[in-house]
Amino acid sequence: MADNLPSEFDVIVIGTGLPESIIAAACSRSGLRVLHVDSRNYYGGNWASFSFSGILSWLKEYQENSDIVNESPTWQEQILENEEAIALSRKDKTIQHVEVFCYASQDLHEDVEEAGALQKNHASVISGNPTEAAHSAYQPSEDESLCTVSCEMPTEQTPSSDQETALEINDVEVTGENEKHYDDKTRVKSASEEETSENVPTAEDTALQPKKNRITYSQIIKEGRRFNIDLVSKLLYSRGLLIDLLIKSNVSRYAEFKNITRILAFREGRVEQVPCSRADVFNSKQLTMVEKRMLMKFLTFCMEYEKHPDEYKAYEEITFSEYLKTQKLTPNLQYFVLHSIAMTSETASNTVDGLKATKNFLHCLGRYGNTPFLFPLYGQGELPQCFCRMCAVFGGIYCLRHSVQCLVVDKESRKCKAIIDQFGQRIISKHFLVEDSYFSENTCSHVQYRQISRSVLITDRSVLKTDSDQQISILTVPGEEPGTFAVRVIELCPSTMTCMKGTLSAHQIHPFLNQHQLLLSFH
Repeated sequence: MADNLPSEFDVIVIGTGLPESIIAAACSRSGLRVLHVDSRNYYGGNWASFSFSGILSWLKEYQENSDIVNESPTWQEQILENEEAIALSRKDKTIQHVEVFCYASQDLHEDVEEAGALQKNHASVISGNPTEAAHSAYQPSEDESLCTVSCEMPTEQTPSSDQETALEINDVEVTGENEKHYDDKTRVKSASEEETSENVPTAEDTALQPKKNRITYSQIIKEGRRFNIDLVSKLLYSRGLLIDLLIKSNVSRYAEFKNITRILAFREGRVEQVPCSRADVFNSKQLTMVEKRMLMKFLTFCMEYEKHPDEYKAYEEITFSEYLKTQKLTPNLQYFVLHSIAMTSETASNTVDGLKATKNFLHCLGRYGNTPFLFPLYGQGELPQCFCRMCAVFGGIYCLRHSVQCLVVDKESRKCKAIIDQFGQRIISKHFLVEDSYFSENTCSHVQYRQISRSVLITDRSVLKTDSDQQISILTVPGEEPGTFAVRVIELCPSTMTCMKGTLSAHQIHPFLNQHQLLLSFH
């Protein structure tokens, strides 16, 4: 029972986010006694993924700002004279200003409900003005999405690694090329049928062929289990420390991944596909033959730039954007390399950082597909759960919905020695790991956070339509002014198991500065 845990562990981990879950798994596999607790009722913390009803419940919890645990009134009595307590927050304040706006037809019937859905109180999480919401629902523009979501949280790219084990690579890529082709074939057929219905102009054929229905709110609720909506949506470089960890620890056997199929760029008011591999470059209709030779020559240099220091040493102090202008690249190529390959901005990186980012991008190409990125099936929430599963296999004890009142610190040594949980039980440990969202603002006042605005859109059309409706894309929209951050959009199709058939989920990520709180807003 959670109210009668052992009184001593080697490691206590508070929070089930990805970093905490990785460390818990490593400690458990090393033979240490691990207690892993979380005040939430789900795994993953701010890395979790939710069904549609699950995200509504999560939203309602944050909007109501309610505490879900009962505090033991006697925990202060267990603090000795030579000890002090660091109280832990019972509410995650790193996420604020959560909102939902619905542009789909809200013809919600009383008998339409997903198992485990919110209790018919969606007004509190949709629009504050029902009349305005209904008006916008029945008059959407052609390019308008069904739902939009935005959020701010700290994020870092997965660091790259040059290590590679040839025999273990296939462990990560569970979804192989054959499955990809099979998915494409099945979807291309339906896409071609839709195209045929659009191209045949006769009234008789038009009457016989059914029109494509718009997705309604009732459909989204009914198919809510098809959605796995990430609080944090990220892509993994196909070569990096996290991929190496997944392979070497055998955690990869718990997860499946899809390769990102397209890298897109927004330029001069339109979305274009960026050629990445050698085949993409020479098959591209956007580039002239001269540009293709220029690009291949520059990318070949970037793969071995450390061997030719004379080529870039004189430009180390300038930005990567200025350096590209010296390399006889057309403005079109400079734009693609800067924003969609190096994935930086005009002022964010110097020459060496830009060359490193470009090399890392190219180094990851071809390992699992034509792009360097992977995405886990069923969403990012699968990754912390995989490591939690491994920790449990090696003896780790898990307690969800289990709050910790405080950390007990020795005044003399300034070392943490125990915790006191919601039942007033004092549990001793040698090592402690606490997710930062459990600390108060005063405790974390010296920490500099990187703030990110996030949005999630549930839509019925892609930002760049193609013959296949099973594209997984990343789009970069540069900042309008120099020095501002680019907006990244990760567009996921139903084959990623993150949305229902006929819809797409798009995650918009926008870092910004000069903010103290983290935000999550659903528009």
